[in-house]
Amino acid sequence: MLSYWVSIIMGIVEGLTEFLPVSSTGHMILVQALLGIPEDDAVMKTFEVVIQLGAIMAVVVIYWNRILLLFGLKKDPSRAGKRKLNLIHILIGILPAGIVGLLFNHWIEAKLFSPKTVLLSLVVGGILFIIAEKTTKKQTARELDDITYRQALYIGLYQILAVVWPGFSRSGATIAGGMLSGVGRGAAADFTFILAIPLMFAASGLSLLKSHELLTSNVLGFFAVGFIVSFIVALLAVVTFIKLVSKIPLTYFAYYRFALAILFGLYIYMS
Repeated sequence: MLSYWVSIIMGIVEGLTEFLPVSSTGHMILVQALLGIPEDDAVMKTFEVVIQLGAIMAVVVIYWNRILLLFGLKKDPSRAGKRKLNLIHILIGILPAGIVGLLFNHWIEAKLFSPKTVLLSLVVGGILFIIAEKTTKKQTARELDDITYRQALYIGLYQILAVVWPGFSRSGATIAGGMLSGVGRGAAADFTFILAIPLMFAASGLSLLKSHELLTSNVLGFFAVGFIVSFIVALLAVVTFIKLVSKIPLTYFAYYRFALAILFGLYIYMS
């Protein structure tokens, strides 16, 4: 099963879906089923963590200047004397999901990682997107630096949905949560991508520590190809999404999720 074609296909799927509000988990389960990969394949589970790291690195590259600003390693004279995004926003945004993930990680993996759970989350997540688009809320944060601590907390609380419910989509939950708390769609997307960096690095790091014995020389080439493909595809996907996010309503992604749920239903019915 360690074919480089499998590595490339999985890398493309991960890179395309990890940061779009369409559920990378749902796509991964479907693609693995189509490729005939068992859901409990330990090597493939570790491989998924590795290609997820590739996708995260793409976000680090895209937001590198913003990361430097957050840590005070770069100055922005245009924001002097104005409110700006800082590390407290990031901490507030990741704490809720981080705490829930640490406390319930084993239970979530054992009980909730199933096709039926993902199918339901695709539908419910799509409904949330429609509600976020249809709900009239005055935008008080049109830019990333306008986000308040309270809004950062709201976004962090919505992020819990993706932690406890596989297939919900972390980016979708946080963008919708941001919009419902008065953050513009573009600013919510930017904040979502930045929040992903520490949270996903931590989650992926813990997963790799647990399965480090599987990182042998036999799989390094397979893993490396997937990592590189995921990085490149995620780079293109996120840059494209950032350019289009202010023009594309979440409702379009909701309809896509409903269509994917139908595919999931067929997969479950035929299994």
